[in-house]
Amino acid sequence: MIPIVRYVLVVWGILSCALGVIGIFVPLLPTTPFLLLSAALFFRSSPRLYNHLLNHPQLGPYIRNFREHKAIPLQVKIISVSLVWITILHAVIFLLDHWVLESLLILLAAGITAYILHFKTLR
Repeated sequence: MIPIVRYVLVVWGILSCALGVIGIFVPLLPTTPFLLLSAALFFRSSPRLYNHLLNHPQLGPYIRNFREHKAIPLQVKIISVSLVWITILHAVIFLLDHWVLESLLILLAAGITAYILHFKTLR
């Protein structure tokens, strides 16, 4: 892997991890998706950071639950889908004025929603 790409992936992984940690304390910010993104980025860029994240006593269970059960907690599903639609609808209603872009964003939100909901629900 090209060194600059590795550094970019590590930086994005750290930022994603930070957002995941913040999501533990901020109710509307999802934790699991950001930690999964961090794990994926670290897996490709830094085995040391990936192992550290998986073995972390507080953050590791979020990732291990998903890896082992292929399931997402109901609260995470609700928050993730809600935030996607709030963001997309805000852009469609207030920021865009071209029907093609609006339609593409609605299709994107529908695709993301379907992807999130296709996972089992972890109870």
